[in-house]
Amino acid sequence: MKIGVLSTNRELYSTRRLVEAGEERGHKMRVINHKRCYMNITSHNPGVHYKGDSIDGLDAIIPRIGASVSFYGTAVVRQFEMMGVYSVNESVAITRSRDKLRALQLLSRKGIGMPVTGFANSPDDTNDLLKFVGGAPVVVKLLEGTQGVGVVLAETHKAAESVIEAFRGLKAEFMVQEFIKEAGGSDIRAFVVGDKVVASMKRTGKEGEFRSNLHRGGSAKVIKITPEERSTAVRSARVMGLNVAGVDMLRSNHGPVVMEVNSSPGLEGIENATGKDVAALIIEFIEKNSKFGKTRTRGKG
Repeated sequence: MKIGVLSTNRELYSTRRLVEAGEERGHKMRVINHKRCYMNITSHNPGVHYKGDSIDGLDAIIPRIGASVSFYGTAVVRQFEMMGVYSVNESVAITRSRDKLRALQLLSRKGIGMPVTGFANSPDDTNDLLKFVGGAPVVVKLLEGTQGVGVVLAETHKAAESVIEAFRGLKAEFMVQEFIKEAGGSDIRAFVVGDKVVASMKRTGKEGEFRSNLHRGGSAKVIKITPEERSTAVRSARVMGLNVAGVDMLRSNHGPVVMEVNSSPGLEGIENATGKDVAALIIEFIEKNSKFGKTRTRGKG
């Protein structure tokens, strides 16, 4: 098979591992910088061009779309879908998971456990908003933030008001969530491929830090998750429509609660913590499921 990895940097760990895993299984792998792709939208014969040449003959693509280029990246994925190329994660699913508010609304509709979350527009509603998420301490989260950036723990009512006022002053969209104290600054990353959790790790923030992101100095170790956590992770990925996903959960007093469903989960942390060849499992999934024109949305949405 000819498989394209959409990535802006071929030296990134996840990109390298996917290429290695694909080549080890006999596939022709190509790294394509989606930011350098361009398309003729009006053509009756949809195509993608890259550095002066038309990209032809791909059987499948693996999108590794960064949050900062979601709009353009998903447009490129959509164009490939219109060409009949199989995408392991479809454009609509990526867009859905990147919109934090929409993602939580979809998870809520399907009864997936989540922290109590509030969203409001008017400053007049701040007190009510804080009240129905359980009051301070609360987590105030920018909708556009990634890797723990724009996530603030407000320990008092006054602090929460100040953070909300500051975000409003920046014209930034944000949501307010209950603080799951019993999680103790740790979360679980369950890596889903298809309808299975193939690896899971527990991430713990450095001392004094409530965010557990590895990019912020957190540590990770392999963990055995419960059947309920496994089911929650698989159902969450399915709700988003993702075949490959990193589902981040907290252990709360009322069971697992989902914080985020990531459409381009990194491989370095999970492979190092668990010793599993997750990249090979993704390639194996493509081998079993890839088919020309097999796109649920056919480039729509």
